[in-house]
Amino acid sequence: MIAKRCFDMIGAFIGLIILAPFLILIAICIKLDSKGPILFIQGRVGKNNKDFNIYKFRTMRMQSETKGLLTLGNHDSRITKVGYFLRRYKMDEFPQLINILKSDMSFVGPRPELRYYVNFYNEDDMKIFTVRPGITGLASLKYRNEVELLKAAENPEEFFIKTIIPDKLKFNKEYIKNRSFLFDLKLIFITIIKVITR
Repeated sequence: MIAKRCFDMIGAFIGLIILAPFLILIAICIKLDSKGPILFIQGRVGKNNKDFNIYKFRTMRMQSETKGLLTLGNHDSRITKVGYFLRRYKMDEFPQLINILKSDMSFVGPRPELRYYVNFYNEDDMKIFTVRPGITGLASLKYRNEVELLKAAENPEEFFIKTIIPDKLKFNKEYIKNRSFLFDLKLIFITIIKVITR
């Protein structure tokens, strides 16, 4: 796990330096496209069941959370034009490199969930908080089209809580059971291929 943490810190630091001009361009596009802040900051649950603030590029219009916590489809009416492009290629996740430097997150691990949904976890589910949450992971790859599944559901909230959350937890526990530095590199490689070929 020492190798994993060193990789996270070095990778995040180099990534921010290399991507800096691109990140500035994205920030400008977000400001020109719609009113509101550049970053979307939201409370999530991380390692040891502690809350932290996750950073993303804002992809929705202001006050969108008042209309629901779940995103329903890639063309949810709350998503901005620039936001659609950022979400399609996962570029809205770039600011999470800061979360990695702050030790809130890792490149690979269970995706951090909202406290509201964590309240539905059982005692065994809490074992996922023994590791840092990640930008990608087994469950993230399985549910890369999650928003479309939610859009097709008759009751998106119920479907998310009763079907998607338990299945994600199963994959997250599988990751924790088999995690290794080489496994992380494999998942990162698969994630990059999936994003490029979208």
